[in-house]
Amino acid sequence: MSISIDIDPPASAGRREALASPISWGAIWAGAAVAVAASVVLTLAAAGLGFAVSYSPLGSRGSLSGFTPEVGAGAIVIQVLASALGGYLAGRLRTIWHSVHDDEAHFRDMAHGLVAWAVATVAILVLASAVLGPYAESLSFQVAAQPETPTPEQLQRAADLAAQSALFMAIGMLLSAFVAAVTGRIGGMRNEHMHLTAHRQ
Repeated sequence: MSISIDIDPPASAGRREALASPISWGAIWAGAAVAVAASVVLTLAAAGLGFAVSYSPLGSRGSLSGFTPEVGAGAIVIQVLASALGGYLAGRLRTIWHSVHDDEAHFRDMAHGLVAWAVATVAILVLASAVLGPYAESLSFQVAAQPETPTPEQLQRAADLAAQSALFMAIGMLLSAFVAAVTGRIGGMRNEHMHLTAHRQ
């Protein structure tokens, strides 16, 4: 008769923490979904107030005719606000890491906010290209039904508007990515504080 003895010590809390996934996909998906919804709501609210704020680089040339720096600034504000909300929720809803250094927790929280921003950005681009793009093209076809040859000045203005719109959109993406990462860390710190307070009580 043989007797087998398990000589491996039981896994400690720190070891289980090290083996756990450093990323909480549930929190990221939740933050991204809220960011997309907030972006749509803010865009519709701006349109209701008379501001033609949209994802103009994904539309047709006709959809760029109403672009102004004010419209671009409004689009940046919408991106930043939506990303801030999504990043905060991604950090606030993530799991608690008990045996992680503060610097590592800082990095992970910012990564949560940044990944949530990336998921939301891809979702918005797909939504805009699949839904808003064909609608904008149909409107441009109706306008193009009238035979009109654009002048060189009009072509140059259309090119300038397209370049300005793309520049504003790129600036908005960079700012919103940074804000999402920062608010992800803020949400993570708030999450840790609430758990510490609950344990002390």
